[in-house]
Order: sequence, then structure tokens, then C-alpha cells
Amino acid sequence: QVQLVESGGGLVQAGGSLRLSCAASGINFSLYAMNWYRQAPGKQRELAAGITNGGGTNYADSVKGRFTISRDNAQNTVYLQMNSLKPEDTAVYYCNAASPWTRNNYWGQGTQVTVSS
Repeated sequence: QVQLVESGGGLVQAGGSLRLSCAASGINFSLYAMNWYRQAPGKQRELAAGITNGGGTNYADSVKGRFTISRDNAQNTVYLQMNSLKPEDTAVYYCNAASPWTRNNYWGQGTQVTVSS
């Protein structure tokens, strides 16, 4: 059974920082691309940051220079360090695991991030 369990969300003031974690089980973690998506109220889910199984990273323009995605294959965990947070970063953040070779695609339950102005 595949599980992606996010943690680290919460309420923070604008300019503050949060670190999200996503612990994976039931998959061969090192073979998967890992992504953080977010969905704000009334908006579509969007990719915030991704990291390939080889360690390559990509970011939405809106978070470049403020967010950093990283992974620890020994701990089966992916992180999202979020700095200089803005109210527009308020959203539910979802962890996603995507296989580059199959259609396997898994989602966590989401963690709420709220940035107050």
C-alpha cells in the first residue's frame, strides 16, 4: 500500500518560513520523481516544485528564489523549504510521486499552509 504523508504546514506571517516534509512508503522512492503541488481556494491545482529521481529540480516562476525542494532517498522523504512566504502562497500543498516509466502516480492527503499579511 502506497502512502505519502505530508507534515509541516501551518500558519505563518508574511516573510516567514516553513518546511514541508513528505514521507513515502510502499514505493521504490529513489526511482520516482517527487513533486509539490498546491491548490488555493477557487483555483486549479498547480505545480510548485519538482525533483527528478536524478536530483534535477524545477520551480514555478512564482516561487523561484524562495522555495527549495530536496529529497533524502535514505529516508524516503522529500522536503519543501519555503522562505519569504507571501499571502498568495496560502494553499493546500500536496505531495506527489510520479514514475518516469509507468503511469503510477500517487498523492498525499495535503497539508494547509496559511500566510497572514
